[in-house]
Amino acid sequence: MTATIGWDIGGAHVKAARAENGRLTAVVQRVCAPHEGVGSLERALREARAVVGDAERHRMTMTAELSDAFESRARGVVAVAAIAAREIGVGDVLFYAGERGFITRDDIGGNINAIASANWRASAELVARHCDDALFVDIGSTTTDLTPISAGRVAALGASDAERLTCGELAYAGFSRGAPQTYATRAPVAGQWTPLVNEAFASMADVRRVLGDILEGESDADLSPTADGRAKTVAASRARLARLAGRDAAELNDAQLRAFAEFLARAQLRAIEDQIALLQSRDAVEFDTPIVGAGVGRKLAARLAQAQGRAFIDFADLIAAPPALAAKAANCAPATALALL
Repeated sequence: MTATIGWDIGGAHVKAARAENGRLTAVVQRVCAPHEGVGSLERALREARAVVGDAERHRMTMTAELSDAFESRARGVVAVAAIAAREIGVGDVLFYAGERGFITRDDIGGNINAIASANWRASAELVARHCDDALFVDIGSTTTDLTPISAGRVAALGASDAERLTCGELAYAGFSRGAPQTYATRAPVAGQWTPLVNEAFASMADVRRVLGDILEGESDADLSPTADGRAKTVAASRARLARLAGRDAAELNDAQLRAFAEFLARAQLRAIEDQIALLQSRDAVEFDTPIVGAGVGRKLAARLAQAQGRAFIDFADLIAAPPALAAKAANCAPATALALL
């Protein structure tokens, strides 16, 4: 039996997926914060490895090189690769370089730009094996990847983060991380248009919790600490959101706070819709192209598909695994793809 473990080493999470003979057997996600010290990355890798075990083959991709723990993305790629290789230690370890495929650690120096933040393409390549034409929308905790699939091939224009941001193929619009006021400078609060306070008082996880998209105590969708260090409860999330409007939660009733959260959620969804419009404007996506959704926020991708009259395909349905494990694997699409490609 041949086992392959796919690794997605990010700036907020380390994700790993184990496949044996083309079927997933384990998936794990661990929080990390390399900007606070690379020890956080090392711990997350060790914790993940304790779950997925050892394997003959390890296939790795990364976005952690973008962390301000490193002076440059190039140094970040080299450092993350070294940390990962040291923590894994055994087996055939290769790094994903996008269109160039898999390379050894010795070849990293000449492929820095191809390796940096190439995780989106691994997921898209797996989707392209199953769908001739689709818009692949991976809504993670921090960002949304939007990748056109045409004639069974990845049809993205951009490769780097910088290129993909300008092409409409990457949006810093995540399901749980990031600031709600990124998407709106003002909001209707208690019957008045209210400018929002541009401080780190709340995150999108608070919006999701107030709306019921993240349940109290649900960890996979919200592993990062809260903005104020307090609890991950609906009441605490309401208090954090109220501060964005310069208020205390007691000044607003439950319906008013929910309306506030709904406005912020719609504002974020519009930012993603704008990127889809950009893709449509260059004929990269037809108006009836189905959406394939992945990531912890793929329920939002399903809502987008419904709103635009498109069919929706869950990434989990493309994976050979028990339903519960497939759902976890869809949350960790790049790691899953590397284990299966």
